[in-house]
Amino acid sequence: MSNQLGVLNALDAAKTQWYHFTAIVIAGMGFFTDAYDLFSISLITKLLGRIYYFEPLSEKPGTLPPRIAAAVNGVAFCGTLAGQLFFGWLGDKLGRKRVYGLTLMLMVICSIASGLSFGKSPQGVMATLCFFRFWLGFGIGGDYPLSATIMSEYANKKTRGAFIAAVFAMQGFGILTGGIVALIVSAAFDHAYKAHPYNVDKEHSTVPQADYIWRIILMFGAVPALLTYYWRMKMPETARYTALVARNAKQAAADMSKVLQVDLNAEQEKGDKIGTEQFGLFSKEFAKRHGLHLLGTTSTWFLLDIAFYSSNLFQKDIFSAIGWLPKPETMTATHEVYRVAKAQTLIALCGTVPGYWFTVAFIEHLGRFTIQLMGFFFMSVFMFAIAIPYQHWKTNNTGFLIMYSLTFFFANFGPNSTTFIVPAEIFPARLRSTCHGISAAAGKAGAIVGSFGFLYAAQSTHHDKVDRGYNTGMGVKHALLMLGAVNCLGMLFTLLVPETMGRSLEDITGENEEDNGHQQTFSVEKVPV
Repeated sequence: MSNQLGVLNALDAAKTQWYHFTAIVIAGMGFFTDAYDLFSISLITKLLGRIYYFEPLSEKPGTLPPRIAAAVNGVAFCGTLAGQLFFGWLGDKLGRKRVYGLTLMLMVICSIASGLSFGKSPQGVMATLCFFRFWLGFGIGGDYPLSATIMSEYANKKTRGAFIAAVFAMQGFGILTGGIVALIVSAAFDHAYKAHPYNVDKEHSTVPQADYIWRIILMFGAVPALLTYYWRMKMPETARYTALVARNAKQAAADMSKVLQVDLNAEQEKGDKIGTEQFGLFSKEFAKRHGLHLLGTTSTWFLLDIAFYSSNLFQKDIFSAIGWLPKPETMTATHEVYRVAKAQTLIALCGTVPGYWFTVAFIEHLGRFTIQLMGFFFMSVFMFAIAIPYQHWKTNNTGFLIMYSLTFFFANFGPNSTTFIVPAEIFPARLRSTCHGISAAAGKAGAIVGSFGFLYAAQSTHHDKVDRGYNTGMGVKHALLMLGAVNCLGMLFTLLVPETMGRSLEDITGENEEDNGHQQTFSVEKVPV
């Protein structure tokens, strides 16, 4: 459009260059840390049960009581939800850059503090662990809207989807690294401190030094965040925030002239005229223009995370149910950590990491809408394919691994990536971070439902096979059938999500247009279904 500011035109038309890759790494390392911190807890919950809830007379190793297990697994998600809403709003009020370093420092401090959780009693250790993991989640929550918004506002229009997807794809490496770190640490302790399995020597199957294992694994999450803090602070504010929200086209041109290494005109007069019509998040005008879009982004992210997090967090339980992990009483505490980590690392390598990068490769060819619809469809197919002949997979571990990996592959080459990308593109600059935060928070509400609900729902229907402290549930088979149905709902709500491929952010949101006393036109083309 002719009204487009020169600095924003330059960003949209810029060739892919070094600063794009720098931004991907800086924003992506935050997501690497997010995934490491959120998913590393699933590697150590069995160990925490053995250390702090050991009962000498029990035939099985100690396990976390239901309420404690739910709190340890889910408290970071509660913090993340709160952080997404708070920092999403703050990112629009104070600017992306000013808030960006704060979230990272919070993650560093709370990662270290999680591993230092003090107290001699089990209750004391669990309480402090949950406290610091809540605030760790709060910092992680801020990273979602800020990283997505910064990357979308830095990128050119031809490769914007791929760049945002590449930032999110760092989650895959975070999950993989969590498994590898746990493998190395547990193998080292297993080698250094010999012990007998639980059914041979109950008291000494967990060596005292095992208490260091979970602490080291959690504290390692601070390392990648610390490494990128300096570079985050050196990034200039995005031109779109400076020009369209702070209304300072001159500063935007100066910042981007350095980044793009070209001379750009300030065009302050034009900047003052563009997108001057203001409407708030709770206004009728917002509901009219973006209400269905916000419903689409929140509902699809909510439904996706129910399925994604429940099956990801409880891999270890599913692996035990199909016989992938030996019975706990036949292993030492350190060896159990090793086996859980090995299984998670295999799934990450086979399905999780490749799925993310398929999205990066194909999103600018297939589009967001197609990838999201396809992903939900195949997740439904593979979850039903695992659940319906569930007894068959108990004797066919290789087949189960393939099906389970394909479920994760299409989650990541599908809605797990696109639900992160689209909210950073379809809302106006002054509400972009807020709306992304709301969408992401809906996702984390789904993760809370998934992580708490699956914990209880997946329990066996037989009293003698239920984990200690739990009531009977519907069993893994019926829980997986429910998750398949959730994915089918995700396909339905995807119809509310617009296609944004190859278009300028201002073109999508209508912010190019001058307010001449008449209402601005606004349209987002829907992909034919």
